[in-house]
Amino acid sequence: MSKNMMQGLTGRQKAAILLITLGPEVSAQIFKHLRDDEIEQLTLEIANVRKVDSNDRENILSEFHQICLAQEYISQGGISYAKDILEKALGEAKAQDVINRLTATLQVRPFDFARKAEPTQILNFIQNENSQTIALVLSYLQSEQSSQILSSLPQDKQADVARRIALMDSTSPEVISQVERVLEQKLSATVTQDYTNAGGIDSIVQILNGVDRGTERTILDALEIQDPELAEEIKKRMFVFEDIVNIDNRSIQRIIRDIENADLQLALKVASEEVREAIFRNMSKRMAESFKEEMEFMGPVRLRDVEEAQTRIVATIRRLEESGEIIIARGGGDDIIV
Repeated sequence: MSKNMMQGLTGRQKAAILLITLGPEVSAQIFKHLRDDEIEQLTLEIANVRKVDSNDRENILSEFHQICLAQEYISQGGISYAKDILEKALGEAKAQDVINRLTATLQVRPFDFARKAEPTQILNFIQNENSQTIALVLSYLQSEQSSQILSSLPQDKQADVARRIALMDSTSPEVISQVERVLEQKLSATVTQDYTNAGGIDSIVQILNGVDRGTERTILDALEIQDPELAEEIKKRMFVFEDIVNIDNRSIQRIIRDIENADLQLALKVASEEVREAIFRNMSKRMAESFKEEMEFMGPVRLRDVEEAQTRIVATIRRLEESGEIIIARGGGDDIIV
């Protein structure tokens, strides 16, 4: 296949040829990390490939290898570092082409260098910035980093930063670039030229799930005053039904006593085997057998009914946690001592 023909292939077509080249065993492992719609699209492309000659395979494998190398160099030292090494190996034009394709397909995120830094180093730089700037930076960091930084901020600033992360939608590249340049001048080129989404409720939930309990309560108490609806939405998402597997046995036994059997049977109807095991091992043998029999006789159930039952159970768990009757262990000082 000529260079011109290679350039005419879409990324999906190249991916299909790559998977064919790698063989079924490796491709099956790759499929485990893809979404259902991506698997369907790639399967269709693979089915449409009639023949792959050796030149095609070599060209696509070479391109894939170059992109992998570029990604590894970026993770080691950033875009500029990767570009310098690739230029020495491939020449300036080819190196720029690889970098352009990589940033376009893999979406190298702003503040990449900061995700490799110690939280204390980042805190020292941003703690005196305004809440919106802090919220922007924390939105792009790993949730573990953001949790530590948020816990270390003054209490009067924690809730404001948390609220701004939760309400953050999209930020213009100019603003991101300005903040990033101050934090690390050499990586300002990682910002793409369209609006970049960061923050949001899911982002702040991940962060709050990693902070210590005192910080969490301070932030949620303040948010309940500032924005009760937002505080309630965050609370709902901070613990999901499947997280029961992370609760200690004594607490699960306490939860079982406070929830309706009908709700628990509905919730377990579509629960994972891991969740079922966590529940059944904290019941008496007779109760567990009775539950299993009743669940078998339930027949088909509506997903909406299951979700509503799980929501009621989660609400009970949150109530028991807030009253101190059970403990849900999370980061920073909530280790359980027996």
